[in-house]
Amino acid sequence: MALKLYNTMGHKLEEFKPINEGFCGFYGCGPTVYNYAHIGNLRAYVFLDTLDRTLRYLGYNIKHVMNVTDIGHLSGDADDGDDKMLKTAKERGQSVLEIADFYTKAFYNDIDRLNIRRPDVVCKATEHVQEMIDLIKRIEANGHTYMAGGNLYYDVTTYPDYGKLANLNLDELKAGAGKRDVVVVDENKRNPYDFVLWFTKSKFEDQALTWDSPWGRGYPGWHIECSAMSMKYLGEHFDIHTGGIDHIPIHHTNEIAQSEGATGKKWVNYWMHNEFLVVAKPKGADGNAEAGKMSKSSGNFLTLQVLIDKGYDALDYRFFLLGGHYRSQLAFSWDAMDSAKNSRKALVKRVAAILAECGYTDGKMPEKLTGLAGELAGSGWSEAAKAHLDKFQAAIEDDLSTPKALSELQVTIKDAAVPAEEKLRIVAAMDFVLGFNLIETAAKLSAEVSAAPAAGGTGDSEIDALVAERNEAKKNKNWARADEIRNILKEKGIVLIDTPQGTTWKKEQA
Repeated sequence: MALKLYNTMGHKLEEFKPINEGFCGFYGCGPTVYNYAHIGNLRAYVFLDTLDRTLRYLGYNIKHVMNVTDIGHLSGDADDGDDKMLKTAKERGQSVLEIADFYTKAFYNDIDRLNIRRPDVVCKATEHVQEMIDLIKRIEANGHTYMAGGNLYYDVTTYPDYGKLANLNLDELKAGAGKRDVVVVDENKRNPYDFVLWFTKSKFEDQALTWDSPWGRGYPGWHIECSAMSMKYLGEHFDIHTGGIDHIPIHHTNEIAQSEGATGKKWVNYWMHNEFLVVAKPKGADGNAEAGKMSKSSGNFLTLQVLIDKGYDALDYRFFLLGGHYRSQLAFSWDAMDSAKNSRKALVKRVAAILAECGYTDGKMPEKLTGLAGELAGSGWSEAAKAHLDKFQAAIEDDLSTPKALSELQVTIKDAAVPAEEKLRIVAAMDFVLGFNLIETAAKLSAEVSAAPAAGGTGDSEIDALVAERNEAKKNKNWARADEIRNILKEKGIVLIDTPQGTTWKKEQA
């Protein structure tokens, strides 16, 4: 088996071959911290976390780098629109750095609740301006720039491969007939697709943050920060760069032009992009509902806290996201969230039942399940367990197919051929990638059930957990699983009694 990833550069599935054997360096575009991240934004970081976890699961040493844009970012990628950081600072009556600090902490809180592993390196733009200046000097020395109106621009016509990531035709762009919609508001540009590397003449009054540079006092353009910081921490040639699909036509296209314009060589080997989260709009007169991209500007703006306030756990949202492939557009709805919540709850109950079967009812994580070390050793697995692990690995190696991986986890838990203790080891191993904290959450549930019997139960945590799972299966019209649980309990001498108030049970008389 081998890891295969969809490379946007070339638009095809490719076997992953790292530059240095056993090591992967990758960079993911991080947040612009002028407002709360919405749940569409957060999809990108769950995707990044899945990539991070998959690489570690497969045995790679990795270095995961992510930027935080705290200098400011124009609302349009093509050097147009408002400065988001400055706009929020003025509205709030605070400094730009105060705004950045507040929303950076809010972002960290969100990713922690989603059980997203912190990147190995998180780099703030404000702390790397000198690296940006040094990189711009190299771009300038290679003949890719021009000064106009006090600002330094990148001339895209000097880079023949401009637009290769997005399949843009440079000849068409030169003629102004490109495939992107660009509003030309900067008359200093020779070409509408040229972009600013360094501003000295800001269109905003009282620009908050400025620095001295060879081109005058000012501040960097947005695109340059990712090139400069990724090169500082990963070198001038690294393995993977990720982001949302909205970054492809402008931001990532410009990053490539300026990076390779500076170094004269290939910058990144694999480009990976996650699709949008869309929100169903209300039905119109024709009875049809439309889907719209989630964004702050469109008003489709839900935060993770809104979901939590409505009674969902952050991990319910993670479960919802991993139920779809990262390259597939995903439609958000409250019904979909209800389904994810119920499915995750049922999964936790199944794991709790296995813990109880193995005698773990004290609410603590069994020590041997607290880490991945040793769990994936080639020896010690039964043939049935190994078959499940092989299918799981095949799923994640198939371009991070989390829907298939999640399905295999659920199949494994139900497989009577796998002993309970071994199931727990498999759950711990698979959940290292999926990130649902299944063992820890189930251990707490098992302890709660053991300490206080469920309604209609007797305090037997294993039986109560199975009864609860059967109720959930019936609710979801999974009649096969409901019957399977009834038969399991019957073999244990347990008789189920279905009533309008719920299901109770009793031990069969001898």
